[in-house]
Amino acid sequence: MKITRKKIALGAAGVLMSLSLAACGAGGKSVATTNGGKITQEDFYNKLKKSPQGKQQLQQMILHKVLEKQYGDKVKNSDVDKQLNQYKSQYGSQFKALLQQQGMTESTLKQSLKDQLMLKQAVMARTDFSNKQLEKQFKSFQPKVTVQTIMTKDKDTAQNAINDLNNGKKWNDVVKQYSEDESNKNNGGKTPPFDNSTQGVESSVKQAAFKLKDGDYSTEPIKTQQGYAVIKMVKHPKKGSLNDHKEEVKQQLATKRMSDSNTMHKVVSEVLKDGDVHINDNDLKDVLSGYVEKN
Repeated sequence: MKITRKKIALGAAGVLMSLSLAACGAGGKSVATTNGGKITQEDFYNKLKKSPQGKQQLQQMILHKVLEKQYGDKVKNSDVDKQLNQYKSQYGSQFKALLQQQGMTESTLKQSLKDQLMLKQAVMARTDFSNKQLEKQFKSFQPKVTVQTIMTKDKDTAQNAINDLNNGKKWNDVVKQYSEDESNKNNGGKTPPFDNSTQGVESSVKQAAFKLKDGDYSTEPIKTQQGYAVIKMVKHPKKGSLNDHKEEVKQQLATKRMSDSNTMHKVVSEVLKDGDVHINDNDLKDVLSGYVEKN
């Protein structure tokens, strides 16, 4: 299933400046030479620190340091790898090309993913999960389902696929014949598991999928942004009780809070304050203005 495209960067800016910002002490060394003269690290740093991109990168480097100190031990490498593998599965053969388009490597993506997970821990630490909040979120909660999909550009093609399934044709054969999603048409249209809070999966797909039982497929084409879909349910776990999924429900509430700009501004401000940040370059004293008081 082609999930709605969005930037992989997850809030991380380009990384080409990171070493330069850290290397401001070696002013005499050159980063480039030309027949018109050399460009020293000091020249480069002084130019870079005045740019919006340089200031943004410094903000992110500072936030990373304080998050790592406060919440680094709460995020496992396996958690980061799990999210990375979801991206790889989601984008398939296009994964590396998308990284290149955004000026990232797999290593910088992993760092960005870890920063997001640490920031989520900061949000959770500052959230009072009342029973009322948990019960309200549980009403819309759906455990992760596993599905297979046939993705088409037009409704008629999707309907033809459904007709073939109704006539007894095997699912994998129908996927190969009709699906236009090259990333998974050769493995039966398998997709990464998703729940009610998974970003990038269209609401029409979620609504249709959550109605299906194991082994069932959608009997009508499902409208998507790219065209139409046919969905087969592989595994649809029972919802159970709130006690069975309390941690997952808390995670979903935290994710909701992360989409609120006022909440995130407050959380980041508190994280930076707890990090005892000091800016030593007078030209960058205001780099965290709006988040912390100048020191």
